Amino acid sequence: MKDFLKYTLATVTGIIAVTAIMMFLGIVSLIGMIASTQATPTVKDNSVFVLSLSGVMQERAKDDMIGQLTGSASPYIGLEDVLNAIRKAKDNDKVKGIYIEAGMFAPDSPASAQAIRKQLQDFKESGKWIVAYADAYTQTAYYVCSVADRVLINPQGMLDWHGLSAQPLFFKDLLAKVGVKMQLAKVGKYKSAPETFAADSMSAPNREQVARYIGGIWQTMLADVAKSRKVSERQLDSYADSMPALAPAESYIRMRLVDKLVYTGEVKDEVRRLLGIGKDDRINQLTLADMKNLPDNAKEEGGEVAVYYAYGDVVDTNPGGLNADACIAGDDVCRDLERLADDDGVKAVVLRVNSGGGSAYASEQIWHAVKQLRERKPVVVSMGGMAASGGYYLSCAANYIYAEPTTLTGSIGIFGMFPDISGLLTDKLGIKFDEVKTNRHSAFGTPARPFNAEEMGYLEAYIDRGYRLFLNRVAEGRRMTVAQVDSIAQGRVWLGTDALDIKLIDGLGSLGDAVKKAAALAKLDAYHTHSYPAPPSWMDQLMAASAGNGSYLDGQLRQALGEYYAPLALMKGIGKLNNVQARVPFTLIIK
Repeated sequence: MKDFLKYTLATVTGIIAVTAIMMFLGIVSLIGMIASTQATPTVKDNSVFVLSLSGVMQERAKDDMIGQLTGSASPYIGLEDVLNAIRKAKDNDKVKGIYIEAGMFAPDSPASAQAIRKQLQDFKESGKWIVAYADAYTQTAYYVCSVADRVLINPQGMLDWHGLSAQPLFFKDLLAKVGVKMQLAKVGKYKSAPETFAADSMSAPNREQVARYIGGIWQTMLADVAKSRKVSERQLDSYADSMPALAPAESYIRMRLVDKLVYTGEVKDEVRRLLGIGKDDRINQLTLADMKNLPDNAKEEGGEVAVYYAYGDVVDTNPGGLNADACIAGDDVCRDLERLADDDGVKAVVLRVNSGGGSAYASEQIWHAVKQLRERKPVVVSMGGMAASGGYYLSCAANYIYAEPTTLTGSIGIFGMFPDISGLLTDKLGIKFDEVKTNRHSAFGTPARPFNAEEMGYLEAYIDRGYRLFLNRVAEGRRMTVAQVDSIAQGRVWLGTDALDIKLIDGLGSLGDAVKKAAALAKLDAYHTHSYPAPPSWMDQLMAASAGNGSYLDGQLRQALGEYYAPLALMKGIGKLNNVQARVPFTLIIK
């Protein structure tokens, strides 16, 4: 018995020791792999930055270290990373040009595509070259790549150029099939977000505003491509009516949309010619990941201009999980802005907003935090693809507002949407209700019945007060009267170029322009920038992965459904939505 216990104890001790050693070696290996992915690349003379323009783009990419190590990295690319990479390539004397390899590129908005194009144009103006190639150009990818010195395509390739369309989705009939209908209280004839659930087609005011902004975006695209390709806007517009995607590739040369038909291997010859090297010489290439790890040439001199990214839906609190969709959580943002206000090293703040809004309560909280921040240091807003409704609400307190020409903004309005599930419970499921109450409105909000006329009256008055508050916030921030704001509000979405004319913004410009303005307002002769909030560390990611945050099935559905994932996910979480919203349509699909 004594020997049995001794051997058993020795075995258990050995297992523990081996496990500890394996864990130690695993951690060391993990740290080594992480270090290798973050290593500073060596930039050789005569290098080329290879920009793979494919995948889904959002404002910032998730720094998915665990995904990189397991081979299941997110398909998302970040606008922030791409813009910074192009800027670094411009400033590095060893990088001679950019080679764009275009694929199925899906940016979050036309404004994001325009921002990349403008940064590429700035790169060209420095005296360096750009070559673009694709087997098939999507319309957005072509719009970006048309800025290149040489636009190349596969001899059997395809180039899509069809114009723009908007296709709102409507779920009213779907909800009716399960006995659910929406009770709506809204202010603003253009406030179209509730139509998603309460209508089966676009209202006339909504159709008017959508036609206006997609027409404005298309005109911007025509003007930009016409200037680069030396083709008239009228001719480009006519091409969109002739289905060029189904035309033979040879016709793209005649249309002056591309410069040459080549196969993949022949593209290297074009690049070697521009580099001035021999046919057998190796091309020194840098990827987006290399550029991200490349140190910035700019020295950290002078005061700091903080760039705070606020993108996604505005929500009261973050639902958690590293793989959750990006969001603007009221409690997190207010806390972060307070820290930036208290940081004496931060001399000015640029608030980068890309949001269609969301919770009216969270928008008000963030508005107050921005107002308090502005009292201590300059705040400049840089609007991305969208800064509308709640996204505009949290922006209007800034000292100065920039937007891109194709930014969607405004949508100053508010609505309350309350599901009535009594049909589901009583008609579909056969559940019956009875009632005993002490006061007139004791049963207000019960799922047993819809609101009555008196209750809807109270709700409508409540929503109207919220709208009046929104008008006052904008009037105060933009130095306008409430009547002036109301005349351009009513929930109407405005394009950036139109928003400038009606004084909702102060200027058309990029994130870089916003940084320069913030530095000027802070009276900084020298400055540097830092981005906030900081991405999660690899240890945080590891802990989140071990806790099971995120869903493999959810990720697969996202890839399979593409642009239709968001509206279907919205239906799944409809019961969790804040009842009072300041936002643009839930599903805004432009293609």
